[in-house]
Amino acid sequence: MTGRYLICTPRESWLDVRQFDAAWHRFVSLCRSLDADGLGYDVRFNLACQQPHMLITASGTAKPRKRPAAHLITLPPPVQPQRCRERALEAEWFLPENQARRNVNTGYWRRRPRRHDELAAMAEEQLRAEVEYWRELELISGQRQHFKPGLTDETAYQDDEVAA
Repeated sequence: MTGRYLICTPRESWLDVRQFDAAWHRFVSLCRSLDADGLGYDVRFNLACQQPHMLITASGTAKPRKRPAAHLITLPPPVQPQRCRERALEAEWFLPENQARRNVNTGYWRRRPRRHDELAAMAEEQLRAEVEYWRELELISGQRQHFKPGLTDETAYQDDEVAA
């Protein structure tokens, strides 16, 4: 394979930094691409003529490029329905209707002071949204088994059937 590439530069490109940088970046990226393909190339500069340019002549047989390794997508661990239930109960604890039940000195809250402070700082609307979020997540995570690929309607509900 033989190919020629002509990169033209405007006559006064050395006065305009942006034009010069653009032409230089095209030149560098082309040389890198040819090198990555395993091709040899020859560069000739002609900057003194009426239309300054860079002529690149490439030759050789292109080798296939190595593809970068695929990025592995790591999913967060699944949320357990029990954990969602706990988070919803914690948020409900701080709602106004449960004010009489609150007790900061329980062993549960002594082990979780940061969560206690976080919930105590929330407004009522935020607490209600938090409760709704964790209740919905509990429902979804409990049904996750039914959404697995390859399950049919018959196999998805086998667990729910009771032997007569």
